[in-house]
Amino acid sequence: MTVLDSRPDVPGDQNDSEGRLVTTAEAPGALISEAGVSMAPVQDLGEGRGPFWLDDWLRANATDVCAWRRHIHAHPELSRHEFATTELVVTLLRAVGLKPWVLPGGTGVVCDIGQGDRCVALRADMDALPLTEATGLPYASTVDGAAHMCGHDAHTAILLGAARALAGAPELPGKVRLIFQPAEEVMPGGALDMIAAGALDGVERIYGLHCDPRLEVGRIGTRVGALTSAADLIELRLTSPGGHTSRPHLTADLVHALGTVITSLPSVLSRRVDPRSGTVLVWGAVHAGQAANAVPQDGVLRGTLRTADHEVWTMLEPLVASSVESLLAPTGVGFSLDYRRGVPPVMSDAESVSLMRAGVEAALGEKALAGTEQSSGGEDFGWYLEHVQGAFARLGVWSGGSAPMSDIHRPTFVLDERALLVGVRTLVHTALTTLAVSSV
Repeated sequence: MTVLDSRPDVPGDQNDSEGRLVTTAEAPGALISEAGVSMAPVQDLGEGRGPFWLDDWLRANATDVCAWRRHIHAHPELSRHEFATTELVVTLLRAVGLKPWVLPGGTGVVCDIGQGDRCVALRADMDALPLTEATGLPYASTVDGAAHMCGHDAHTAILLGAARALAGAPELPGKVRLIFQPAEEVMPGGALDMIAAGALDGVERIYGLHCDPRLEVGRIGTRVGALTSAADLIELRLTSPGGHTSRPHLTADLVHALGTVITSLPSVLSRRVDPRSGTVLVWGAVHAGQAANAVPQDGVLRGTLRTADHEVWTMLEPLVASSVESLLAPTGVGFSLDYRRGVPPVMSDAESVSLMRAGVEAALGEKALAGTEQSSGGEDFGWYLEHVQGAFARLGVWSGGSAPMSDIHRPTFVLDERALLVGVRTLVHTALTTLAVSSV
């Protein structure tokens, strides 16, 4: 594994005391990557806001945080295959005297900093998406069919920066637990693996950030209550004896039955569920038949069902099952329903949001605070909040002005790397603010 160091004052290419490859830059403060790409120092938008040890650490290591992110970006790994990323995280934590441990499956890292009975957790996800990158960046993905188009490379680098800064603090008012999580992009999510392994044991609150390309860099969006939605998967398989389309009365018309479910099930749910819950069913795939004059014998329908209401989420599976049965009963078509519960809504409690906002204000100033909309997207951070209180926030990564907005989960997603240091400061100050107040 090669991790690049940005420091320009080491002559030649060599391994430093922490086992990293150090490469002399052509210009002061620039980084030369494995691909020969130079990088200017990244601007710290919160410089001078303290504490002194955080300012000192970021002044000396800001470009390293960016280098870690670019390394991870160029070497993406899909869900539950984040082995090299896990190794990188462990190496960088051990290099500053920390004692991380890896989950039994070989991906996912947990590490504590500090001492005391009180413990606050900070979480980042590490997996990439099964997409092919189209940004043209000099540090673009080197892996076909895998790319960090959701910002998890940034999340990991930010938590690494926060970890190493906290490790150098003169003292901490309690314990900070680092959770580097695999498999956020698959349902029901790697958060369950972390919880099962004991990552939340003794934790009183947990915090996390997610890149938001609609929010300007330097701003953090928070919200009390539902920030994301529950997201479940529905797969409906239909069967029929098949037959000729000239004699549909002698068989079970499978395609007509599919159409009935496609159009009617969303309507049924809209009348059985409180419309204020933000519940929406959208079909993403339908397959049946080949010939225009033949009734097919099988077909499949797949979609996602989302809701922002936790109570509604608990009742959706039986409601869908009974509704499908009622809709298909007159058609004579056989069916099997595979309802896969995904992730719960991310429900940030008011006190944790207040603490996080206080941390943001201390880290970046009052102007950094922003509200944010509830999203219909799913995020498995919600599983942590089923067990402990906490808050999840949006990290602005848009450069602002006339710069284009590049949405996540697209092959063209890019982010403003100044957001990396904003993220480090936010997580550090949020942890310090939470540990400074009385226990919940």
